[in-house]
Amino acid sequence: MPYHHLSVMPNEVLRYLSCRPGGTYVDCTLGGAGHSGRILKEILPDGLLIGIDRDTDALINAVKVLKPFEANTRLFHDNFVRLPDILSQLGIEAVDGILLDLGLSFNQIENSGRGFSFNKDEPLDMRMDARSGVTAEDIVNDMDENSLAEIFSQYGEERFSRRIAKIIVLSRNKNKIRSSRELAMIVKSAIPAKQSKKQKIHPATRVFMALRIAVNNELENLETFLGNVAELLKPEGRLLVISFHSLEDRIVKHWIRKLETTCICPPQFPRCVCNQTPLVRAVIRKAAVPTQEEIEVNPMARSARLRVAEKL
Repeated sequence: MPYHHLSVMPNEVLRYLSCRPGGTYVDCTLGGAGHSGRILKEILPDGLLIGIDRDTDALINAVKVLKPFEANTRLFHDNFVRLPDILSQLGIEAVDGILLDLGLSFNQIENSGRGFSFNKDEPLDMRMDARSGVTAEDIVNDMDENSLAEIFSQYGEERFSRRIAKIIVLSRNKNKIRSSRELAMIVKSAIPAKQSKKQKIHPATRVFMALRIAVNNELENLETFLGNVAELLKPEGRLLVISFHSLEDRIVKHWIRKLETTCICPPQFPRCVCNQTPLVRAVIRKAAVPTQEEIEVNPMARSARLRVAEKL
């Protein structure tokens, strides 16, 4: 089946990444390779695009899509947290720009068969990298009730987290929960009917998001990545992060604020002793969002938030 995905905010990405011919850029999450293809056109004839993705399907697709730019492309089946090692392997100390798109691809939802969608009857997998260990099925069937509730509350911001966790445990005591549709029905049954009717989203949306985040260690990976990324950028090099829910966006926003701060001394200190030097600046103070025209063409873009930081 052909790989299908529309890249989010492609015009904004090109504008803020500020690509130039001969530059070196990293697409940390290739997806459908739409962003990478447009970046490559801007950095020819002798620029370099480094593409990374955990999903084998995305890599296979990227090889095909980016074939015309093969000489200017290096692709890696890996986790973006390993970017320092990947650059070291290539003999590159720093790059001109880095893009990190944290969203699911349309292909993962519709064609992967890994249970990302509550509208399909698929195995409860949710791993972006099929080589990794724990699946959503493992978590749903093996984790204790309190831990399940904490995942749903912390990662999904689900107000009925405890009710849902309790119903899941009662259900799995009868039969192991194996499919995405089965889990979606169980979650829906745990939410009061009045609340379910008021919700604009499917009742299982937040639970599925929370499980995906837990399975793939998404927030931990983002924090690890941000801890290393500033030193991988050249002066005036830019980092662009596209997030799709408040937890991710908050982490990125706080990282930018922390690294553009001139002093981290406690407020009671009479003078600065930390000698903190700002490492980045926020290129845009508020997150950029998709246009209404883009959302109409690509509804998956509606919750996207783009933040941009520049190395000083």
